[in-house]
Formats: sequence, structure tokens, C-alpha cells
Amino acid sequence: MIDWSQICKHISECTGDSFRSSGDTRSIGGGCINSCFHLGDGKREYFVKTNAGTLLAMFESEAAGLKQISASGTVRAPHPVCFGVANQHAYLVLEYIALGGASNAALAGRQLASMHRHTGERFGWKRDNNIGLTPQPNPWSDDWIDFWRQQRLGFQLQLAATQGYLGRLQQRGERLLDLFPALIDHNPQPCLIHGDLWGGNLGYAATGEPVIYDPAVYFADREAEIAMTELFGGFGDSFYRAYNAAWPLDSGYATRKKLYNLYHILNHLNLFGGGYAAQALSMIESLLAELG
Repeated sequence: MIDWSQICKHISECTGDSFRSSGDTRSIGGGCINSCFHLGDGKREYFVKTNAGTLLAMFESEAAGLKQISASGTVRAPHPVCFGVANQHAYLVLEYIALGGASNAALAGRQLASMHRHTGERFGWKRDNNIGLTPQPNPWSDDWIDFWRQQRLGFQLQLAATQGYLGRLQQRGERLLDLFPALIDHNPQPCLIHGDLWGGNLGYAATGEPVIYDPAVYFADREAEIAMTELFGGFGDSFYRAYNAAWPLDSGYATRKKLYNLYHILNHLNLFGGGYAAQALSMIESLLAELG
């Protein structure tokens, strides 16, 4: 069982204010990776994620990613309060933000473009993190093509091989790794991206203010982020119009979108199996066909 008293004690230590749950601890559904809870004392509220104690590093990197986003002063992200291990359960305590307000997709698009304007000197990030439960290596690199080949597509293909997805998927995937630099026909800046921005990781506070969470932060071609937003249904026309008005995408994005989203489909294959193998192979074949 989760030791809520230890977590409350840690909250008190980190905030400087005594916090003791009033018994207002309830499970919050919606996640497929962590168990999530609302924790309150009648005056203050927190959002708590828990998982196996061995996964503390995943929560540490998530907290660091949320701080990185917040430091950009652009789009809102929950403030991390503390993290640790209590009775063999890793936990991450976050600011509680009640979601469910009317969406303001245009504002979300503008704010995301502003966040992407925060650039770094190199691609990658200061630490490795996770995309879902999958490790996401982020070693610094001056070369975006090399970074994407080795740390994104190559890494996921290696994971797929260890899980038995061999044969044509690996053969054609390796062929794509050899040839795909021709598909990235622009010179991107290392932009701060959320890294896992699909519809389930964007919400709206009661005021309509956009809120993003569950990040897999790193500095990347910003188009990798926009591609991800389109992968599972998209964010609506007003979002993309507002984003492009603030910072238009470069020509050739339609092809790069498929290349960037292949990373996420391979990750879903490695996490969930099923029909993602056929989808990944179809995307690889389509990209190879574009290369002639």
C-alpha cells in the first residue's frame, strides 16, 4: 500500500507548510502507465502519480521537464512539488490544476510556437527521460540527422529487434536509416519541445488557459512536435492556423511529418505490440518510395 503519511510529510518539508491529508484522497483515472490520485487537506490540493519504486528516475526526469517548460514562460505546465519513494512506491507530487474548461486551441497554438522559440545550442537534453515507459536517450548532438538516426529511429528499431520484430521490418528499417537524411531537407534549430504532445497531454483550466503535462522534453526540430500533435486526431484547424501565423512551418514538412511520427509508431509497437508492426512497416515503405 502507498504510505500517504510519508508523502504528506515530504510535501510539508518541500513547501514549508504543514500538510496532512484530510482523507480526501481519491483515484483519478485516465492514465495507462501510472496510478494517479487527488490528494487534499480541505485547503490545498495536489496531483500525485505513483508507480513501482524502481521507476523513480522516470518521475525525476518528468519533474525536470515540467520545470524546463515552465521556465520558458510560455505555456502552463503543472509545478512539481516533490518526488521520492514511499513503501516501495515511487511518487511524483504536482500542483493540482482542475481541467475541463472550454478549449482555446488558438491560444495553445500561439503559446506552443512561443515555447519552440526557446532554443538551445545543441540537440538533445541534459538528461535521458522516457517516452511513455520506454527509455528516451538524449545525449547532446550538433547534428540533428545523426541524433534522429541513432537516438530515435535506430534506438526504437533495436528495441523492436530485441522483442522479436525482425524480418522485413528490420531490413527495411535499416535501409531507411541509410537513406533518410535526404528526407530532412532543411536546417532546423534545436527548439524546446514537449516531446509527447498528443491530445491526451493537453488540457484547459477553468479559465480556458492551455495546460500541457506528461512531457518527454528535449531540444529538437520543432516539426517533430507538430507531427506528433497530428498523429492521433490532431488539435483542430484553429490550433494549426494560430501556430503557423506565429511561426510558419518550412516547405517539405508533409514528408518529414511521416518520418518523425514513425518514431512514435515504433514506440507504440514496442509498448503495445499488435497492429503497430504493420503500420510501422507501411510508413517505412512509403518513405522509401519517396526516396525513389
